[in-house]
Order: sequence, then structure tokens, then C-alpha cells
Amino acid sequence: MTPPNGHAENQSPPRVNGADSALAGMPLAPAPRFSDDRIKQIVDALEVPFDPSVIEWRVTNTSKNGKPRGQVMPYADQRAYTDRLNALFTPAGWTRKYAVHTTPNFERGKDQKTVAKVFVTCELTILGMGSHSATGEEWTDDENACTSAEAQAFKRSCCCLGLGRYLYYFSREWVDLDERKRPKTAPRLPKWATPDGWREGLRPQAQGQSASAGHAANTAQKFSGARNGNGGGDPGNINALVHQIVTLERALGKSLYRGLLKTIARVWKPDQVQDPVLLERVLAHMQAAERGLRRLDAVLDKTGSAALGPILRSLQIRSLDRIESLETLKQIVVALEASAGTSTQ
Repeated sequence: MTPPNGHAENQSPPRVNGADSALAGMPLAPAPRFSDDRIKQIVDALEVPFDPSVIEWRVTNTSKNGKPRGQVMPYADQRAYTDRLNALFTPAGWTRKYAVHTTPNFERGKDQKTVAKVFVTCELTILGMGSHSATGEEWTDDENACTSAEAQAFKRSCCCLGLGRYLYYFSREWVDLDERKRPKTAPRLPKWATPDGWREGLRPQAQGQSASAGHAANTAQKFSGARNGNGGGDPGNINALVHQIVTLERALGKSLYRGLLKTIARVWKPDQVQDPVLLERVLAHMQAAERGLRRLDAVLDKTGSAALGPILRSLQIRSLDRIESLETLKQIVVALEASAGTSTQ
């Protein structure tokens, strides 16, 4: 990894990972393109959830008061992703390539620590089907920054093909934590998030009709119409959603705008998302945040700014410009409305 030196877009030469390194520099023979029916079968197989035994739970937020509790989200180690790809295509039937970039140093966090960020792009190719790429990022003060960013980029590129995509439809769940802030017990997976339940036709409610309407068929159509192995969603629909999201940046402010993108879509820019369902989810959250900010302005007209300070301090937030999540915004609005004697909706 090229060490950060304060210059934008420092870039390492693209590299391949693991056993693929033996093939670096060797041209791959063109693979016969799969038929549309075969691509649909493959996407169906890729979309099946992982076995529950490989699912782990990450704590994303902790309570400030009372007994230790935290919000958790499920995830799978990248080995689960490579195992699925190997099972479906053999190790010779797919490959991945990484490129590493670094950002300039800039201030981060309450202590205004100067840190750079590493960005990794992973291009995942399934021979006979196509390619997708995605990015991962991590702060360079983490000694495992490059490893974490690589895993993130790889899993996101797999998601573009349907693998692991179902994990995006979980909501955060509160659980009790131990003294090391780890979940005491793992939440029980809903049946739709198991291989058997998925094959029975169960789907997450948050996904609505997109799953039952045949996401696999849509993905197959994207690949069959793509050139040079690169697929994509409906350009018109995706571009329209991206435009709507971008226009909300000024209203939300940079911190809240980027915070929602990072939390929901795990990207920094909306045009990095090629899944219209995920873009619609981002847009819905940003529109809710915009409504929340209007409620905030309305209640501040009644209470004045003096009532805001204690609430921000209780949440360990320096200013409204530092809000990064819809949940934090809601807490501030509810607290202000309570102090103003205004009922919330």
C-alpha cells in the first residue's frame, strides 16, 4: 500500500488477490457467454442467503445509559463469499482485481485528528457472465486499513451480482452486550434469511415487490444487454434517482448527507450504487431527514437556540452540522419538541 503523503488520488498499480496472482499479466482466453437462462439460474443461486452458521453480528451503536446494549447488524466474512463463488464456478471460473488509492490528510473526529483515508476498488469478473466493480474505504490510522477496505470492496462487488445482497435489508436490532461490548446472544435470523426459507419463496418485507418480481431476471437482462462484460441497471431510472439524491445534499448538509450514504448504501457518492432498490431506500431516508430538519427549524423558532445546547451535549455532538444519522436527528427533534411542549408525530 502506498503510504499517504497528502496528495489526492495516490494510486497503486492494479493487483490481483491470492491464487489469482499467478495469472497476473497473462491474458485470459475469452469465455463463451452464458445464455440468458443460464445467467438467471446463476443469479438465483448467488442470491440464496448464506448458511446461518457463517453469519456474524457487528455492533454499530451502543446505548449511553443503563445496562450495556447495542444495535447489531449481520454480516458474513469474505470467505463465505469466496466459498460460494468457488462452489458455483470453481476457482478458475472467476477472478478479482484490486486498485488502491489514498486521499489527502484531513481533520476527523472530536479531537480534530489529521488522518488520510485509503480507498480500494475491486473488480470482480465471472467468466462467461460479466464484471462489476465497487469500492471500500478505511481510515489509515487503522493498522488493518487496507485489508478492511479490500474485504469491503470485494463484498460490495459481489452484492452487485446478487451475492450477499439480502444482508442490506436488515434493520438494526437492540441486544444486550457483555463487558467487552459484544452481543451476549446472537439474534435469531428470520426465515427469509436462511437458504431453506429463501428457496421456499420468502423475501424481506423491506424489499417489497422487487424480490418477488424477479430481481434475478432483471439482473440477467442487465448482463445479457451489457458489452465487454459490464452490466448495469436501467440507466434512466438509476440516473433519475441519483439526481434526486444529489439535489438533497445542500438541504441536508455534508455530514448528514454523507452519513446516510455511508450507513445505508456504504458508499460516499450515490453514483457508485447501481441497484435502483438500494437507491430508492437512500432517497427515502434522505427525504425523511429533510422533513426532520424542517421540524427542527419549526421547533427552534419556538424554543430558541438556548434549548439546543444541552441536548447536543447530552448526545456528544458539537453542532447541528455534525449530525450524521437519521436516528440522531430524530432524538434532537423529539427532545426539543418535548421541551417546547409540542407533541410529536
